[in-house]
Amino acid sequence: MARFDPTARDARELWEGVYAQHHGHVWSGRPNAALVDAVDDLTPGTALDLGCGEGGDVLFLARRGWTVTGVDVSDTALARAREHAAEAGVDARFERHDLGVSFPAGTFDLVTASFLHSYAFLDRLAVLRRAAAAVAPGGTFLVIGHVTRPEQLGPLVDPAFPDAVVDLPGPEELRAALDLPPADWSPTRSALLERTTTFDDGSTGVWQDGVLRLARR
Repeated sequence: MARFDPTARDARELWEGVYAQHHGHVWSGRPNAALVDAVDDLTPGTALDLGCGEGGDVLFLARRGWTVTGVDVSDTALARAREHAAEAGVDARFERHDLGVSFPAGTFDLVTASFLHSYAFLDRLAVLRRAAAAVAPGGTFLVIGHVTRPEQLGPLVDPAFPDAVVDLPGPEELRAALDLPPADWSPTRSALLERTTTFDDGSTGVWQDGVLRLARR
């Protein structure tokens, strides 16, 4: 599991600290199963993956024919993503952004944000509203996020970050919070999914993840 540095001063430093702990993969390298299922019926076009990490979802989308831009705050994560893309012979673009400060230019046929959570330095709702604005007419906005997590992981907010607010809304709670104009947006998927994790001690825990897919008219 990712461990966060309580001395971090901004999002870049926070996530660089996470990736510095691992010389290989922090994440599995595989695409998120919920994303794979959620985009299955979409026609490939341009895509933006926010918080792309080491590029698992970017590589999957690119292999499916999407022209993909992956974005992350961590230079280390992006370097690994570029390396993995090169090794796989996949053409993808990567940009570094602190999404609370800057955002990729342009609009996209698909904008995804999978597990875009952080202990600190992220106004997630503001970022997701900006992400929705980057969806082209006729495009799709896909948000996948944790709703509950295994009890073995303890409290969600690390005591080292007393000012942090980490909200884990369900898909309908998130849709209400985004407050996007109903005349411009329609939900095409809203679901809660469960998956099981096996920990180092052999115990198992259940995650509940929310999937919200919206179509822009």
